[in-house]
Amino acid sequence: MADQKTIRLTKNDILHKEFNTGFHGYQQSEVDQFLDIVISDYDVFNAEILRLRDENKKLKNQLVEGEGVRTAAPAENQGITNYDILKRLSNLEKHVFGSKLGE
Repeated sequence: MADQKTIRLTKNDILHKEFNTGFHGYQQSEVDQFLDIVISDYDVFNAEILRLRDENKKLKNQLVEGEGVRTAAPAENQGITNYDILKRLSNLEKHVFGSKLGE
């Protein structure tokens, strides 16, 4: 983001802008300068919109790819995980209750 442009006008700046009038109406150079800023701001807005759309698309693709990986993994490991938990629980019961389990 080097050379990031900044937005210089707000909605109120545009809405309430008053141009000085000359002999033949508004000062042409003042209107041109103001419109140059408006055009520049629109270019910045458009570039940011395009960047955000691209980023949004990439993140959605990553999410879809990530969900595919996550949904497959638990099904493969589910049996091993449950077995390990039951084995540990059995060993814990033996340790805590000892020979009282057979009674």
